[in-house]
Amino acid sequence: MNSGQYVLSQLLDCIHPQQFQRSVARFGGDYKVKQFSCWQQFVCLVFAQLTWRESLRDIEACLNARGRGLYHLGLRTQIHRSTLADALAARDWRIFAEVAQHLLGQARPLYAQEPLAVELGQMTYALDASVIDLCLSLYPWARFDPWRSGLKIHTQLEVHSHLPAQMLVSLATFQEVCWLDQLRWEPGAFYLMDRAYLDFDRLYTIEQARAWFVVRAKKRLRYCRLHSRPVDRSTGLRSDQIITLQSFYAAKDYPDKLRRVHFYDHQHHRTFIFLTNHLGLPALRIAHLYKQRWQVELFFRWIKQHLRIKAFYGTSAMRFALSSGSQSPFTRWSPCLRNASKAMPRSLIFSKSSASASSKKCP
Repeated sequence: MNSGQYVLSQLLDCIHPQQFQRSVARFGGDYKVKQFSCWQQFVCLVFAQLTWRESLRDIEACLNARGRGLYHLGLRTQIHRSTLADALAARDWRIFAEVAQHLLGQARPLYAQEPLAVELGQMTYALDASVIDLCLSLYPWARFDPWRSGLKIHTQLEVHSHLPAQMLVSLATFQEVCWLDQLRWEPGAFYLMDRAYLDFDRLYTIEQARAWFVVRAKKRLRYCRLHSRPVDRSTGLRSDQIITLQSFYAAKDYPDKLRRVHFYDHQHHRTFIFLTNHLGLPALRIAHLYKQRWQVELFFRWIKQHLRIKAFYGTSAMRFALSSGSQSPFTRWSPCLRNASKAMPRSLIFSKSSASASSKKCP
């Protein structure tokens, strides 16, 4: 008879128990709690995320069907949906967010030597946001127009590792450019942004922090060309110019020089105009560097395809933060759970590590 660990128990070994308890103690998660601890709640939510459970009743039925195996996962008693609902409503989501940050710390060294399509010695980050649509009747607190409600996920993605450095979940009415006020700029790093982040006052903050940015320019940009550099038009480059801004408020917000790179994509027949404060990097490398911003779009697509973003375990803001913000990081960012993020059958979660135990299945 196989005496190995359950697969879910092996995945949970990635989390150090003492580190988890320190996060719980910091936010008082187990204060005056006798039975259903934060760890038990965490195990339930990880199981629900990996097996795509649809509701609290679904979580309760599936876990209690394997009552003998609950003890080996750290669940001392049977799971009741009312207890789980109360925990989702009362517990602080920052407990699980802090645990996710520690898991990110474990994952980053694994990607330290990952090559980048554009050879650079500096860190490169891609910034973008994506809207998660919600049902207006169930989530009225997230309304952003008369017919829809939703939330917005703001992400700063490390391009070389595809791991998020910072994330923010806000209402859909929160503008992307306002998130720049909350970021800490890393000196010497590159930040790749779309036109939604074109705000010269905030871009000048990046310049003062001695960081680099590459952002798409808007069509109505008014500028004065100081001089042009020669370009090879066969590569898609059309111009490489050093400019200053002409609009009164834009020139007031960003008084220094900027670099304007005009690039034509022969493959998709599109024209791109980039603005950057890096005056020494080759123009073609700037165009190829901005192409790496597509990694954050792929990250959002991955989230919407593999994580249970469309079905939450509650309708309040606190339950949303617990069911989405605390669970999605573990399936994406943990080095062990990263490969188990796809829809994992319930039998695999409760099976032992050897093939001979495949007869144990959750009905």
